[in-house]
Amino acid sequence: MTTVRREAFGLMPPEEGGGEVEKFVLQSDSVRVEILSFGCIITTLETKDRDGQFADVVLGFDTLEGYTRKHPFFGAVVGRVANRIAHGKFSLDGKEYQLFINNGPNSLHGGAKGFDKVLWSPQVLPNGVRFFRLSPDGEEGYPGDLKVWVTYTLSGRELAINYQAQTSKTTPISLTNHAYFNLKGQGSRDVYDHEISIEADYYLPVDDTKIPTGEVAAVQGTGFDLRQPVELGKHLHKFHLDGFDHNFCLHQGQDRRFVARVFHPPSGRTMEVHTTQPGIQFYTGNNLDGSLKGKGGATYPKHSALCLETQNWPDAVNKPNFPNVLLHPGEEYNHTTWLVFNTA
Repeated sequence: MTTVRREAFGLMPPEEGGGEVEKFVLQSDSVRVEILSFGCIITTLETKDRDGQFADVVLGFDTLEGYTRKHPFFGAVVGRVANRIAHGKFSLDGKEYQLFINNGPNSLHGGAKGFDKVLWSPQVLPNGVRFFRLSPDGEEGYPGDLKVWVTYTLSGRELAINYQAQTSKTTPISLTNHAYFNLKGQGSRDVYDHEISIEADYYLPVDDTKIPTGEVAAVQGTGFDLRQPVELGKHLHKFHLDGFDHNFCLHQGQDRRFVARVFHPPSGRTMEVHTTQPGIQFYTGNNLDGSLKGKGGATYPKHSALCLETQNWPDAVNKPNFPNVLLHPGEEYNHTTWLVFNTA
């Protein structure tokens, strides 16, 4: 049985157009999640350890002000296109489009004011909440009026996130949620004692600006082979890795499939990721530097969380050999990701 509660969370600054931000609390016997109508942001996700003790396992802020200021997309839905587009450029039907450059020479997570920085219209469901917005033609340089629905539903130990969209003109689209997880509890120093596995035989090597080179490389015999669980800290040390910020190529198909698992042995908490998406970006919080004050006054140093962002492959709009990222008029974009929380 899931209960859904809505409450006021804050007011947008007048220079951002004002407007009330609401918080939606979804609660089952084993999971409690709080989501904002601003950016569809997951602000809190509490789950039990093996002794039945709850802890909040996502990074974030106590107030709206934290989320309206610059931050690394904590808990937000990012779009129109998650991840990086090389030089913020792409061509469609002979026309070149230029996006805002906000990550070195590239465009990242939708540009200057992506889906993470806007108010969405909420609708309460029996076991969750659905958010809607219309992204107008030309917003952040993207073509077409894009109608977008993001639906969060909680059932027992499982949080489902469904993304749907329709467009008036052909446009690239790739939506994801950018939650930062630490299964020990947010505010813990690092995720080195977490065990991670990812069901991927291939990954995408990147250049020094984090854009895929176009090669689809086998993980076999490399530090990117996560098909069997590895303890993160030891693995990074063994392979002299500064961290992960890479797309892992998942088995293609429209159906739900298990793609990744995180296990925190001391607490017993586990999180499984299931998705219909073709890729998962594994990111180990390499750019966190302890400068942000988070929930309860916690600071978030490097490697204090990890992200498993299910999405299309980065820069797919410029790579013909990558999975199709274009949505055409009359079609529907429809993907779901499931996060399943357990104890072991």
